Amino acid sequence: MLAYLNGEPGMPRIRQVLDSAGRGECRAAMSLINLGEVLYIVEREVSLAQAQTALAAVEQLPLDILLASREAVLAAAHIKANYRLSYADAFAVAVAQELAGTILTSDPEFTQVEGMVQVEWLESKA
Repeated sequence: MLAYLNGEPGMPRIRQVLDSAGRGECRAAMSLINLGEVLYIVEREVSLAQAQTALAAVEQLPLDILLASREAVLAAAHIKANYRLSYADAFAVAVAQELAGTILTSDPEFTQVEGMVQVEWLESKA
């Protein structure tokens, strides 16, 4: 989502997926925990006002924001206990597992979980 909001190299692929979701061809989803991660990063790196603008933009997308259910919290905790991922990244893995979905990322930390979930590697800015 940060790549999309920041116009980074992975943005065109994310836009394709969101366009497909808008046409009902697929489902785009992320955990509320991951949305919180996006917002704190934008606020920390830019400003609170920009984080609020980012939230408004995300809320307009054909993207399901999934609440952190008890099951998701327990799944993310198990993933975090066994892999060197951030807790928020563990939620992304838990959501991908729950939905049999694909994680779109350029974050190399996700190489450790490629056997657990499908990972599509986005072009990175570096």
